[in-house]
Amino acid sequence: GRAAMMGAAGLLAQSAYKLPYYENVPSGLAAQWTEPGANSLWLIFGLIGCLEIGLCPWKEDPEDPGNYGDPLNLGKGSVSLEMRNKELNNGRFAMFAW
Repeated sequence: GRAAMMGAAGLLAQSAYKLPYYENVPSGLAAQWTEPGANSLWLIFGLIGCLEIGLCPWKEDPEDPGNYGDPLNLGKGSVSLEMRNKELNNGRFAMFAW
């Protein structure tokens, strides 16, 4: 869910803002076929691979699968059930957008 939300937001943001040295990279999914966009894609795949094999700084709660808590401490304390449900629903909606 969170990855889909970031992906959907990234597709929208890249049409409005270009990073330095990426001005000539086309917007949208065509960015993965041009340089330096293709090299950046491999870098992102490597980073995701490292996170998937367990090299991430936060760990999943074994008693509640899928719950990583608040890894960036944005919730300012414990996260309520209502906020968890809102995040789950936003993640599900982003998966449709992706």
